[in-house]
Amino acid sequence: MGTTVAHTAVRILIEARVRRVYAVVGESFLELLDALRREREVALVSARHDSGAAFMAEAEGKLTDRPAVLLASRGPSATGLVLGVQTAYQDETPMVVLLETPALDPVLTGEVPATDLTSTFEPISKWCVRAEDPDDVPHLLAEGLARCREGRPGPVVIGVPSDAWGVPYDSAKPAATVRPPATGTLGRSAEAVAALVDEARYPVVIVGGRARSAREELIAVADELSLPVYNAFRRQDAFPENHERYAGHLGLGIPARQLDALERADLVLALGTQLDEVTTQGYRYPTAQQTLVLVGTGMEEQRRRGLTFRVDSEVEPFLRELRSIASPRTRRASAANAAVHTFMTPPDTSGESRVHPADVVRVLRKLAPEDTVVTSDAGNFAQFMHRYWCFTEPRSQLGPSNAAMGYAVPAAVAAKLAEPRRAVVAMVGDAGTLMTGQEIETAVRYRAPVMVVVFQNGLHGPLAVHQARTHGRLSGVTVPIVDFASWARGLGAAGYTVDDRHQLEPIVASALVRQRPCVIDVRTDPDVVTPDVRLSTLLGAVRPPAS
Repeated sequence: MGTTVAHTAVRILIEARVRRVYAVVGESFLELLDALRREREVALVSARHDSGAAFMAEAEGKLTDRPAVLLASRGPSATGLVLGVQTAYQDETPMVVLLETPALDPVLTGEVPATDLTSTFEPISKWCVRAEDPDDVPHLLAEGLARCREGRPGPVVIGVPSDAWGVPYDSAKPAATVRPPATGTLGRSAEAVAALVDEARYPVVIVGGRARSAREELIAVADELSLPVYNAFRRQDAFPENHERYAGHLGLGIPARQLDALERADLVLALGTQLDEVTTQGYRYPTAQQTLVLVGTGMEEQRRRGLTFRVDSEVEPFLRELRSIASPRTRRASAANAAVHTFMTPPDTSGESRVHPADVVRVLRKLAPEDTVVTSDAGNFAQFMHRYWCFTEPRSQLGPSNAAMGYAVPAAVAAKLAEPRRAVVAMVGDAGTLMTGQEIETAVRYRAPVMVVVFQNGLHGPLAVHQARTHGRLSGVTVPIVDFASWARGLGAAGYTVDDRHQLEPIVASALVRQRPCVIDVRTDPDVVTPDVRLSTLLGAVRPPAS
């Protein structure tokens, strides 16, 4: 059999060091599936739902900085990708989406005419293009693999006719190459920023996901220039949270004193972050009186009052240049840094009769390896992880900044496949578990021993807090308790139930050494909705229904 478009595409993926293709398999790309079967370098991961496959591809790209490939058929399959692709777009994650479009010759294929949904992805992708001829596919794929990593990383979407994959391809195979960013003005930019740092009384740094690759340079700069460093929302692995220069995580529901260093700053260096709504605390920071320096390739324009400098450079070479130019600062760590580390200490819960969410994080952090990869969903439970986990190792946090639910479980599966030697723990609420938790079966099938910890309190926590604060009563936010342990066993995983705080440590210890996926259903106290708030206090000491 001669070379086809599908075989050529697989060879391009191999040369681009793509390791996995995620999909719910469909008849529209049978030839591509067969070509993948012939190659060991690229693995096909067959998910249970398209949304799960999309979150898996996003998580692998976020963890490794290498794009994974996502396949989808037309119609429902394509629409099932939207949340995962939008997550990749907002979180600057490289990804390549190959989307089925109608056949070039529907008469020969016998297909029923269907809508081409490629354009649906235009607002949430870096590049959205449609192949008009089978010979276009390899060239567009090679171009997409380059584009998804250039400048501001993100997803590219390529529409491929369903009858294109099996067409013979005799042309030269195009190569996927990443063009290096321009650095001609970096020296002058670094000199200008160094002058700002030297003149500033209270400079601070905010680092995002794209600064993770510059971790060692970042630590050295923070030490030598005495710079307090904040981690952007859900990018807590960018700078070690046990470092004396760590100023805090700019997340939801953080203690007010964590903002002290940012509040008094006269210069803010934003490294590899887009400064989203949560990171800026509702666009409160940087203030108009604070000078902002944005460092990163392809950064979007910031609409703000105040002086703004932009440096179009990768973070690591910029920091290396800044370090060689700026004058060392000898100021000691501020009191704000010491306060931050105090806030990160879990409270004493020995007097609690029910499982406190902080207990769960405390035990996991005590027993899990230091370099454990933690994935999480949106939800009030996540505030306990953000505050008390203390991320110290690089590339150890996977969480969506767009508040996507259903992310944690599929992301954990992808993380374990990409990093099989590391422990992977998914922290998820009961609602998020029922959205994409069926991917636990995918973990079983691919022998990916992840640990899924379900925080189950019988409440839609964030809405309960809003209702209690606004109306002083609850409506429609209580949900029935689910037996997740039995459900997990039905999917082939190990299942545990914890409804007593003293059960936590032995069960977590047992789950960590199991060489199979595990689900721990933790029945947490529904009154403890955030690290600082009890629902009964908001409701005037009226406790919510017991779970």
